[in-house]
Amino acid sequence: MAPAHSAPDRRALGVLVALTLVWGLNWPVMKLAVSGMPLHPDPFPPLAFRALSMALGVPLLGLALGALGVPLKIARAHWGEVLRLALTNLIIWNMIIIVALQHLSSGRASILGYSMPIFAALWGRFVFGDRLGARQLFGVVAAGAGIALLLANEFGRLTGAPGAALAMIVAACIWGYGTHRLRRTAIPVPLLTLVFWMSALTLLVVGTASVLFERPLWRWPSPATTWALGYNAVGVFVFANAAWFYLARRLTPVASSVSVMMIPVLGTFSGALWLGETLHWQDFAAMALMVLAIASVLLVPRAPQSE
Repeated sequence: MAPAHSAPDRRALGVLVALTLVWGLNWPVMKLAVSGMPLHPDPFPPLAFRALSMALGVPLLGLALGALGVPLKIARAHWGEVLRLALTNLIIWNMIIIVALQHLSSGRASILGYSMPIFAALWGRFVFGDRLGARQLFGVVAAGAGIALLLANEFGRLTGAPGAALAMIVAACIWGYGTHRLRRTAIPVPLLTLVFWMSALTLLVVGTASVLFERPLWRWPSPATTWALGYNAVGVFVFANAAWFYLARRLTPVASSVSVMMIPVLGTFSGALWLGETLHWQDFAAMALMVLAIASVLLVPRAPQSE
């Protein structure tokens, strides 16, 4: 059952602004931790970085929920659905983006990753029976043009990483599907309970993958990596994930789309400012096309008032 969206109140809009800042600025933070560059020449294993962030953040989230009196119990009959929600909303997304980010600029990765609303619109049209009008079709075409620009640039450069760019698109597509599933879930528990257990399952899967594939690369994190771990643990896995699922259920698509549109803008320009990433004309064009596409897909025109 899809929950009804209420009009945005002051608290929800405050959460929206904070979420936009935390997620937007996190792209260069993650890039700094997992990629070698002059500012940080000793990159940390990406899956280990994500797993450590969650290992710090998930217990903090559990303590916060306990203090708020949020129950953590889920009936056995619902665990299959919880696992499917975790897989499509968090597990695949977190594993792909942190590995792909090693090979892409933080701005380019954020633009590709936050093409998610376009894929959500397509899932809604072809799987869940949502209507897709002329503006939405225009948005899909604009987003496709933006993605094509970035992919062409990655394929055309000797140092490009088309595989990583394609992986980001796959992650965005799966996240778009997961968003529909989350909005329609009928599991009779508080939303924060779902967030906690989806995060815990993601920690289990990402941590296991790091043990299997990165164990020889493990080492003590540098001061820069430690700071990035703390930012992700508190900012992303305690606040941002819970805030996103809260907004996805509470606000209209008009309000939540503001955050999605601004995150790649922040990611692109903060990466250029902090990390010295070079921006190409394709990045600017793709960012403009993505913002235009998301606005076309999600912003609903105001109904005319009756006389």
